[in-house]
Amino acid sequence: MAVVQLETGQWFFIDFVDDGAIYEVVLDIGDSLSIPDEFTEDEKKTGMWWKQLMAGAMAGAVSRTGTAPLDRMKVFMQVHSSKTNKISISSGFKQMVKEGGIRSLWRGNGVNVLKIAPETAIKFWAYEQYKKLIASEGGTVKPHERFIAGSLAGATAQTVIYPMEVMKTRLTLGKTGQYSGMLNCGKKILQREGVKAFYKGYIPNILGIIPYAGIDLAVYESLKNYWLTHYATDSPNPGILVLLACGTISSTCGQLASYPLALIRTRMQAQASVEGSPQLSMVNLTKRIVSNDGFFGLYRGIAPNFMKVIPAVSISYVVYEYSKTGLGLSSK
Repeated sequence: MAVVQLETGQWFFIDFVDDGAIYEVVLDIGDSLSIPDEFTEDEKKTGMWWKQLMAGAMAGAVSRTGTAPLDRMKVFMQVHSSKTNKISISSGFKQMVKEGGIRSLWRGNGVNVLKIAPETAIKFWAYEQYKKLIASEGGTVKPHERFIAGSLAGATAQTVIYPMEVMKTRLTLGKTGQYSGMLNCGKKILQREGVKAFYKGYIPNILGIIPYAGIDLAVYESLKNYWLTHYATDSPNPGILVLLACGTISSTCGQLASYPLALIRTRMQAQASVEGSPQLSMVNLTKRIVSNDGFFGLYRGIAPNFMKVIPAVSISYVVYEYSKTGLGLSSK
């Protein structure tokens, strides 16, 4: 008998028990909209949970580094592409390489990797605390309560690490020599724009958690149940490939719903770094984009974002499995 469970988000584990052995699959597509993992009581008591978080962080670091050029292309197109300045993926890469060489394709990746560990740890801690606060009588946590706790935990983690998100965007869009590193970038933002600049785009980022996580979870469960209803014969366990496919599709659907908010967030983070760009609010910026580029202007850069999903998932899975073995976690 297999028990399948999913917690959606930037990190999500698919846990199932088969003949007494526990397997976990971690997927990381590099997006910050998230709901944290949930671990069993045995994992918490034995301390194995931190090893799983460490394995997940390793997988995320390698995965994000491998897909960093596509991530930078996404941000580049979100900010600079428009009807009057159309940027294709190939022309965008040519521009970036011409400006800063091959290494420039990984600009901003250092911050993206550094924020994995603190963000994941904060989400996990906050998730446990919120579950205790909103749990039903008897300590049972219902699905909708788990979703609320997860969303609040994601929002809490984002609030703490959000300045790193802003620095990542600025570094990603920066020209060669503009910043010497993360600390230099943070210092310049603070001196020129003040503390408030580190939270530009915060509201659309937080708002994006709800549609992303909700649709991700709903689509995943629907796809998994459809497979079990129509194709399962001897076992209620869909298998790794089916679960990976369900997770990839559900995450993609979640991105489609939340992408306009992600684009607005990035534009707001980048406004001060784009010459001549006015400092618009979320509402005014949305109106301007729709007015100038139409509704689909809110989806600029989504092509490279989709292109990175499959390689990101694949790299995460492979590295996670090797990391588990290295950390002494049981794996098959």
